[in-house]
Amino acid sequence: MEITRRKFTALAGGAIALHAVRSLSLNAQAGNVADSGNHGLASLTLAEAAAKLRARQVTSVELTQACLEQIEIYNPKLDAFITVTRQQALAEARQADVEIRADKYRGPLQGIPFALKDNIDTAGIRTTAGSALFEDRVPGQNATVVGLLKAAGAVLLGKTNLMEFAIGASNSSYWGPVRNPWNLLRYSGGSSSGSGAAVAADLCYAALGTDDGGSVRIPASYCGIVGFKATYGLVPIRGIIPGVTSLNHCGPLARTVEDAAIMLTGMAGYDRLDITSVEHPREDYVAGMQQPVKDLRLGMPVGHFDNLQPDVEKAVMTAIDLLRGMTKGVTDVTLPPLGGAANLDSEMLAFHEPYFKAHPDKYMAAVRRSLAAETAANVRAVDYIRSLQALEEIRRTVDDCFRDVDLVVLATTRVVAPTIEELLKREVNTTPQDPESDFPDCIFFDVYGLPAISVPCGFSSTGLPIGLTIAGPHFSESRVLALANAYEKATDWHKRRPPLTPATPVPLSRQFRHRNFPPHWS
Repeated sequence: MEITRRKFTALAGGAIALHAVRSLSLNAQAGNVADSGNHGLASLTLAEAAAKLRARQVTSVELTQACLEQIEIYNPKLDAFITVTRQQALAEARQADVEIRADKYRGPLQGIPFALKDNIDTAGIRTTAGSALFEDRVPGQNATVVGLLKAAGAVLLGKTNLMEFAIGASNSSYWGPVRNPWNLLRYSGGSSSGSGAAVAADLCYAALGTDDGGSVRIPASYCGIVGFKATYGLVPIRGIIPGVTSLNHCGPLARTVEDAAIMLTGMAGYDRLDITSVEHPREDYVAGMQQPVKDLRLGMPVGHFDNLQPDVEKAVMTAIDLLRGMTKGVTDVTLPPLGGAANLDSEMLAFHEPYFKAHPDKYMAAVRRSLAAETAANVRAVDYIRSLQALEEIRRTVDDCFRDVDLVVLATTRVVAPTIEELLKREVNTTPQDPESDFPDCIFFDVYGLPAISVPCGFSSTGLPIGLTIAGPHFSESRVLALANAYEKATDWHKRRPPLTPATPVPLSRQFRHRNFPPHWS
């Protein structure tokens, strides 16, 4: 189902707020970077901040304080954070400064403030998964990926808001919907909505999201930033509250391709206790992204350019035309259909079944319906096994599609960010729908288990960001990053900032926020 511009306008609530926010968006569309007050330390890229730290031109405490100030000003407008760990973050920043002064340099993530999607376990810090069920849940140990980033010296600012349990394609969160920094009436993308909004609004230098069907790349596209998911199993997911485990990836959201490469280098690693983890030689993805792209052969997947909104089609095709001149050319390519390999939603019940039986009332309506449907479906073991077999077969053979091309390029989403009102109406509508038709192409790369990145490639006529996806065969992360980096350097879409200021009016539909917001500060 395509969402038309007319439907967007008809469903947008609060005419006064819409006019105010849209006026700001049109400033961005005209090419103006609004004076958001963010042009100090908080607006640096991760790479720039890391360089200043190593040169001792700035301290980690200063970077952390800058982000905390941004959070205090803008989180009330965005609802991007559920929990902010102010005291712990400042303590970690002070320790990073001590080490840097003593020439104990751990790498480019040392002293860099980042955020985590709140379905990623953190020892001693609550992890709610956006649900009333886990409102007071405090894990005893970190997820593996958190341990890796902490070992690299990164500074945790807090936990970001998300769609409840990262299930479905709605904006349902116990803590209220996250607002898009480019237009506060708009959706920031599921399920890693808070991570996308936080990075775009300069509340942190990078954030982690999870991706079963596009949940890193969709918020990246809608928020005008970079989102990258690597080959399935390259980044460990132990300690992340599961959705569909066979499809689950964890990846960074960042402002630039280089920043995403720095994050991936720190996140990738083998965990023998993680049944999804794969052993792969360590790579420096920052070095890898410097490889030349002039000899790359690009493919446009047949059937993946249907029903694009006109603005999306124009931006994506313009981007592909530019890439055609930077590489060996672009040809059509056919990717395999998903078939039964995508029929794995019943895996959600492996985690949720005991909670759902005991406390169905703790789940929000959209997620409750999804879990009830999976329970009622009572999927037979033989059907589930056949789906797993189909998944394994497609993952073993999908690289054959890259014999004549090196990478594929396509739109990340087929529409620009819809309104929050539209998403809320979908959640209360019990008529069967297919909200994932807004971004059906994203799940292909989760099923294939292939690396895929979304980079900004333009803006709609209403000033909303548009994303381009670049994907490749298994373990081609460096090649994907190289083309994304080359495209980024040839354009300036990533340099634009949301038209968000301290005076930006907040739309009237704040009643959808949870009663316990603002977030917990510690």
